[in-house]
Amino acid sequence: MNFIDFLGFSVGICVTISVIPQIWKVWKTKKVKDISLLTFSVLTFGIALWVVYGVLKNDMPIIVTNSISLLLNIVMVYFIIYYEKE
Repeated sequence: MNFIDFLGFSVGICVTISVIPQIWKVWKTKKVKDISLLTFSVLTFGIALWVVYGVLKNDMPIIVTNSISLLLNIVMVYFIIYYEKE
């Protein structure tokens, strides 16, 4: 792995794990009233576009880290929709 790929994976990991504390808090508390569905939806769409961009460029750091981030943000959007009803 070259330095640029290492840097790409490092940046991607930092961005990817940033949503984990929010997911954990929502999962534990079941409270989402102060979390914007619109914001997380736009973010999730943007991350999906990053995955497509990474595939088109054949850039593994972008593909891998954004795919994981996409999955985590889909979980967050699901939680917001699911727990908003309660």
